[in-house]
Amino acid sequence: MITERMEIGTNHIAEDILQVESQAKKVYWNLSNQELTQQTLDLGQGKLNDLGALCVETGKFTGRSPKDKFIVKDDLTINTIDWGDVNIPISEEIFENLYQKMKDSFANKEVWARKCYAGADPRYQINVTVINTRPWANLFCNNLFITPSDEELKSFEHEWVILQNPDFEANPAIDGTRSPNFTIVSFTKKIILIGGSAYTGEMKKGIFSVLNFILPHEHNILPMHCSANEGKDGDVSLFFGLSGTGKTTLSADANRALIGDDEHGWADNSVFNFEGGCYAKVVDLSAEKEPEIYGAIKPGALLENVSFYEKSNVVDFSNTNLTENTRVAYPIDYIPNAKQPSLGYIPKNIFFLTCDAFGILPPISKLTKAQAMYHFISGYTAKVAGTEVGITEPQTTFSACFGRVFLPLHPTQYAELLGKKLEQHPDVNVWLINTGWTGGKFGEGKRMNLKYTRAMVNAAMRGELDNVEYVPHAIFGVLKPQSCPGVPPEVLNPRTTWTDTDAYDKQALALAKLFVNNFKQYEDQASEEILSAAPNITL
Repeated sequence: MITERMEIGTNHIAEDILQVESQAKKVYWNLSNQELTQQTLDLGQGKLNDLGALCVETGKFTGRSPKDKFIVKDDLTINTIDWGDVNIPISEEIFENLYQKMKDSFANKEVWARKCYAGADPRYQINVTVINTRPWANLFCNNLFITPSDEELKSFEHEWVILQNPDFEANPAIDGTRSPNFTIVSFTKKIILIGGSAYTGEMKKGIFSVLNFILPHEHNILPMHCSANEGKDGDVSLFFGLSGTGKTTLSADANRALIGDDEHGWADNSVFNFEGGCYAKVVDLSAEKEPEIYGAIKPGALLENVSFYEKSNVVDFSNTNLTENTRVAYPIDYIPNAKQPSLGYIPKNIFFLTCDAFGILPPISKLTKAQAMYHFISGYTAKVAGTEVGITEPQTTFSACFGRVFLPLHPTQYAELLGKKLEQHPDVNVWLINTGWTGGKFGEGKRMNLKYTRAMVNAAMRGELDNVEYVPHAIFGVLKPQSCPGVPPEVLNPRTTWTDTDAYDKQALALAKLFVNNFKQYEDQASEEILSAAPNITL
């Protein structure tokens, strides 16, 4: 059913692109980063910083607008999409109306178009054609998607298309949107419409959402919001984690090749990057803290929404006047130890990273298959005081599969697929890493020593935790190693780091109840195996 409908959609794409081409004033196809940078400068839409990177401002929107992202509800999606606050339905009629208007919006304009791929494994690659009204938006796509060779461009067939025009706004009263800006995905027509927003991340995450739908359905592949690297022996590690958990820091390792920093698929015999580049946060960036990212800021890279020191073109990375979400987009080969092509074998170790500001979870623990599925669906971390206005105590954040807003299907479907992968590959280790607090919650204890966290992650990857003694956590049931090279034994057992163990027990039970309450929204579709891994709140 899905394959048939999608083939029907593809036949119209080439005709529609020809229509846009015929109406446009001029179409620039597949320009180089150098050409796109120069055109941006010529149009007065950006400036170069002292390192030669192009700096632009995305205007009103400096981040995604999830409440204005819609999926077309039709025969293909009506019974497959997990409809709700994340996946908001919109009718075929509204989509068709806006699609026609958007195509017309390119008339008599200079536009920039690009043919590219998503997915580094050729077996599961999708062809993506992007049409933009800004040269720097097209530069972003050249950096973030995979560039076909000259030979591949000759035989490139249009499959998916993204139309992005920040100047085209909907009229909500007439067009059926919530706001003038919108992102609409039609899985049947294979079209993504992005209007009213110049924020480039909408294109990147639009395709990520597409792959999160296609790959599980058509290929039994698990799409993952994670980074991935590979050791010298070919062992692959995956790092899942929400913002502030240390994912970027821990996955960046000079001794390991970077497969990718954000989006991957786990196929029968490969882990492959969806992208051809990186889109990294640069707030408070320095050459000392993150040398790989800092080194990637050079000609061809795109910096978004950064500010400069007065009367200079030197970026002040600590300045967040425009947004906290300052970013740089660059090709993955700007990272010295990036692997090309961006794929490896099945993972040997999977790390779920959490910043537990309550100081309860062990700094490292091993998960059973059931626990891995449970914690995958939970996607837990905690925000601490000072990170957002109004937060004075640690607050839990749960994001299913560490990327809830990008999941078209119900989270349990991804978790079950993870479980099948772990069944097929029983030697894969899944670890829960707490990079948050120890010896007490935020304000009482202290942040986990990064040196110890690195030692634990490295010991796990080297197999040095394979044969040590493990003790289950009394409430969460996760298995705590009792020894680890380079880490004092008392650090491995969080309860012993608290001066008041009764206070620890009370806080642990409170955190466990938060997990259980959060999971209630998934209980009706979760298997008994997954439910069995819930923390014990009956103590």
